[in-house]
Amino acid sequence: MVVLHPLSDFIDSDFAVSDLSCSYYYEGRCLQNGNRLKLPRTLMSEAIAHGLMQHLINNDCYSREGKMYGILLVELPNGEQRVLKAFSGLLNGCSVVEGWVPPIPGRDEVALEEARTLAQLDALKQELISLKQLSERQEYQTLFDEFEQQLQVMSDRHRHCKHQRLQKRQQICNTLTPEALTIALEQLDEESRQQGIERRQLKRQQNAVLQPLQELIAATDARISELKQQRKALSRQLQAQMHASYSLTNFSGRSRSLQELMPGGSPTGTGDCCAPKLLHYAATHNLKPLAMAEFWWGASLVNQDKIQGEFYGACAERCQPLMGFLLSGLRPISIPNRDFYTTAPLLLNTLTDLRSSNEKRCNFPAFSIKGEIPILYEDEWLIAVNKPAGLLSVPGRYRDRQDSVLSRLRHLLADGMALVSVHRLDQETSGILLLARDRQTHRQLSQQFQQRQVHKVYEAMLSGAVTVEQGVIELPLWGDPQNRPEQKVDWQQGKPSLTHFQVMAREGDYTRVEFTPLTGRTHQLRVHAADARGLGVTILGDRLYGCCAVSSRLHLHARELRFEHPQLEKTLHLQAITPF
Repeated sequence: MVVLHPLSDFIDSDFAVSDLSCSYYYEGRCLQNGNRLKLPRTLMSEAIAHGLMQHLINNDCYSREGKMYGILLVELPNGEQRVLKAFSGLLNGCSVVEGWVPPIPGRDEVALEEARTLAQLDALKQELISLKQLSERQEYQTLFDEFEQQLQVMSDRHRHCKHQRLQKRQQICNTLTPEALTIALEQLDEESRQQGIERRQLKRQQNAVLQPLQELIAATDARISELKQQRKALSRQLQAQMHASYSLTNFSGRSRSLQELMPGGSPTGTGDCCAPKLLHYAATHNLKPLAMAEFWWGASLVNQDKIQGEFYGACAERCQPLMGFLLSGLRPISIPNRDFYTTAPLLLNTLTDLRSSNEKRCNFPAFSIKGEIPILYEDEWLIAVNKPAGLLSVPGRYRDRQDSVLSRLRHLLADGMALVSVHRLDQETSGILLLARDRQTHRQLSQQFQQRQVHKVYEAMLSGAVTVEQGVIELPLWGDPQNRPEQKVDWQQGKPSLTHFQVMAREGDYTRVEFTPLTGRTHQLRVHAADARGLGVTILGDRLYGCCAVSSRLHLHARELRFEHPQLEKTLHLQAITPF
């Protein structure tokens, strides 16, 4: 099976092969001597990856499921450069596909056990789906709503009667004789008692109807919990068996099982990602790695929000812990600062000069720390950056979501560990993000956001035509805990959200819109654009809320931010040019 491909399969012959500009490093510490080992993602490897994307886009079989793909540029012993390509996991159910790097050895040893366990897991999955679709759940909710409506109508009627009784008591106390008054008051009291009995009877009826359904649902939920525990135990058992069998080899010629490399356990799929596959194959076939690139292709998985065609680094949970071992045997790379960003010192001097002026509008060119996070404004109290689309504002809960603006700045800046994010932008949204360098500044800026004293302007490209020129959208938003991260309009549980909008231009079938949010709810602009009670047109690239148009990113950008500097006592007006 041919897996070494000529460069001409991916790029034109006139491409600058000598261009070693780097945008990212796969890196780790050598387990033997602690040396820092690096493998770059260069412009060359990205160009090769784009060539692979052109092949993927012309074949429907690659769009059926979303997954990571990767390429590794290698040098043969004779000095010739070739390309390896890999996919994560299985491709349409197959682990071995012509032209692609094969899986790491070990899977075949547990293939029978894997098939048996996967069949059990599928049976558990089907039972879980059936239990979650229990018809009695909807029946319970319908009856509960009906009883609640009856109780509300009854309460309103009883409240009105109580008010009438109060008025009647005041009236008869001044007009009836004592004997007649006693009888009349007893009649009013009896009416009150009867209404209390009526309410208790309806509540008993409600309990009699709903309790059996509640018990059935509770038993179903207990069964669901039990099945989930069984599923987790089976997955862990299979994972342990597979990780004991998987054997990785590095460039020192050493081999270790996944179980040895990650004795504390690792998530399902470790060892099946592109980077380990590519590096293991290169190490076992005497190939020298020069550069690597990984990207996402296909639909985004639930709760992942990956963007087709975007480049991603080693995942923190599965791949990064293996990098130190996999890269061992490669010569440590020492790269001077000029390889990162040669003009940074010049721009830094320019930026310092601009900051010393009395201008309040900060729309000067951004410079970049090691080519990663463009900085728009910086002083001893705060820092504002132009967040790229696809990067988290702050680290997520799980290990594979640690890469973020905050974590990168904490790593790159001398005082980075003191940084605190004042607000957040969605991962897919680009634009101005504000961070504080001390707790007092963070508290003061946070108060401005909470009290709606910060002026925010966003620019978006909508995926269709908007019929109105400007207006206000006011809808209550609620995040369904069963369907995160999606937000929806909910008039009972939602929190108020308010957005001003203005059409900037109509560009073909699309509409460019300026949004000024008065509140800061999660996904506020995305829902206000997509919901029929808002503009009824999704933001281009917003697949979460139904955009079907092909797009490489979410076309939403935080363009302007105006606030009072808590220490300098002047207004800062930050701007970041819209990249689309």
